[in-house]
Amino acid sequence: MAVLALEVLLRTPYQDGQPFGEAGAYERIDGVLRFAVDPDHVANAGIVDLHLAPRDPAGRVRFAADFCLLQPADPARGSGRLLFDVLNRGRKTVQGQFNRAPRELVPTERIDPGDGFLLTRGWAVAWCGWQWDVPRPGPLLGLEAPEALRDGRPVQGQVQVSIQPVAAARDALLADRIHQPYPAVDREEPSAALYVRDYPGAARVLIPRERWRFARDVDGRPEPDATRVWLADGFDAGRIYEVVYTTSHCPVAGTGLLAVRDCVSFLRYAGANQGNPSAGAVRYAYAFGASQSGRFLREYLHLGINLDEDGRPVFDGVMPHIAGARRGEFNQRFAQPSVQYTPGFGHLPPFAADAPEGGLLDRQRARGGVPKIMFVNTAAEYWRGDAALLHITPDGACDIEPAPDVRIYHLAGTQHTSGVVPLIDRSPLDGSRGAHPFNCVDYSMAMRALLEALDGWVTAGAEPPPSAAPRLDDGTAVPRDVVLATFARFPAVTVPEAGRLRRVPRLDLGPDAVAGTGRFPAVESDPYPCLVPAVDEDGNEVAGIRLPEVSVPLATVTGWNPRHPEIGGPGQIMDMTGSTLPLARDPAERARRGDPRRSIAERYASRSAYLAQVRAAADALVAQRYLLASDVDLAVQLAERRWEALAGAVVAAG
Repeated sequence: MAVLALEVLLRTPYQDGQPFGEAGAYERIDGVLRFAVDPDHVANAGIVDLHLAPRDPAGRVRFAADFCLLQPADPARGSGRLLFDVLNRGRKTVQGQFNRAPRELVPTERIDPGDGFLLTRGWAVAWCGWQWDVPRPGPLLGLEAPEALRDGRPVQGQVQVSIQPVAAARDALLADRIHQPYPAVDREEPSAALYVRDYPGAARVLIPRERWRFARDVDGRPEPDATRVWLADGFDAGRIYEVVYTTSHCPVAGTGLLAVRDCVSFLRYAGANQGNPSAGAVRYAYAFGASQSGRFLREYLHLGINLDEDGRPVFDGVMPHIAGARRGEFNQRFAQPSVQYTPGFGHLPPFAADAPEGGLLDRQRARGGVPKIMFVNTAAEYWRGDAALLHITPDGACDIEPAPDVRIYHLAGTQHTSGVVPLIDRSPLDGSRGAHPFNCVDYSMAMRALLEALDGWVTAGAEPPPSAAPRLDDGTAVPRDVVLATFARFPAVTVPEAGRLRRVPRLDLGPDAVAGTGRFPAVESDPYPCLVPAVDEDGNEVAGIRLPEVSVPLATVTGWNPRHPEIGGPGQIMDMTGSTLPLARDPAERARRGDPRRSIAERYASRSAYLAQVRAAADALVAQRYLLASDVDLAVQLAERRWEALAGAVVAAG
């Protein structure tokens, strides 16, 4: 057993002992898991630099991770299901994804139960730190990773950091967001380089070395700082800067993958005498990860590590959500796990789960222990350039049929995260602003239905709904410019430039890339084709799971939103954000706008007629098993809010 011990720091009744349906009260356990793994074991063979980490007297590599668990206080009242939530940059996510809890703008220790969806069903939920660079201590859960050493000293090498500010600035942290940076080993390093690009894929321009420093800005002057970069002319909003330099901090980032595997193996298989608080209570284990965490799960599957050191399967089902077809910097030398778009290891194939030229699951299939898998994406992952590679060949010529143990679902007309009303056009997280109001589609109810379908697939062999995604053979997967031509006909719509949108380039990371060490910046060549979901005459997507916001529209909803001029980057789109483009409320407004889309009044005789169509659409989704019957009333309630926000002031209520 790779877990040496669980150090329990706090064990308390959850929500002061509030009961959750038949599952009753829950308890919360916070602590630290301590691990020791055999670097020579076949189960750990793919972890980069694990052989360079210090070993204990038994020859094992040790590391530790923050841990949290919610489970029924009376195990007999639980369902036997464990949902492992892969932390997103140290944050817990499932309470928002499945329990509909409000999103935290500032992370806290509290776990909001939301409407209790998972808890009333008796699910246990676990979290384990896996990311070495999240700020700690604090509410974020992280990993104490071992250091890769050579001759007793940390390994040195090259790292690349990308910066795209939303406002002009004189300096920037050498990290994604506010994570721990890789410090420059030499602030005067002559070979360090800073490049600038005007948009993704544009030619790099080298900024003269004398114009920038490893420093922070103090009243317009550079103050030496190995963790920041300072530019004499300042960083322009919307431009993309890339700094390449040498660092001497080398955590074995891939131990985070082992921490996740071995945490769940411990909860599933260890006995009470080994300190397992869930001993005997876990019959089925599932992994969920959203965005960065979904890409983490794709890396986990690619490495084929769903068998522990004792050869036992860990996860029965895996749901990588809004991960597209990419992975990330989770298992390489000088990995930056939060990086999204820097051309690097996360952009390398394989993309599809199974493919003749090599698939994501090849290693796991060879070793055994392949879980049931549901890949779920929104329109935003298609528009950023990669999601279609999950189910279309890299040459863009053919559809790829998923294997019987894989499903692929597209949530039509959605952005990266669920939308809300009333409409907003500025991110509360970083202040970035879109040219249009953000996408308002709330897709959390579809996620709940898919999770229940995954559980039935695993526990009862009940086939889940068929895959639902854009395809070439029926014309629902098309080039981006085809869709943009439709939007060019709509009034007051800012259309991005197809040539300035992200695509996945073919990369050459140097001769040591196969061993997990890159050469930066990567050499980029012809990008892979980018295909997106086709749209109808309203601009709404026709393929995938069409929720009532799409099938009974009050607006056109998209997976893209151009950057507002105040944040720079002309012609580009805001990463991960979609648009809501309201329909005209009546024929007169439609005529004034010159809008080719039928108005709300031309579609629905009254508020009650609109809500009746929403209910019928929700009932149809229940029949397709994309929505739970228990959520139909909620779907109608959300539709009422949309009506008030988009139509209620003009169209007569019924």
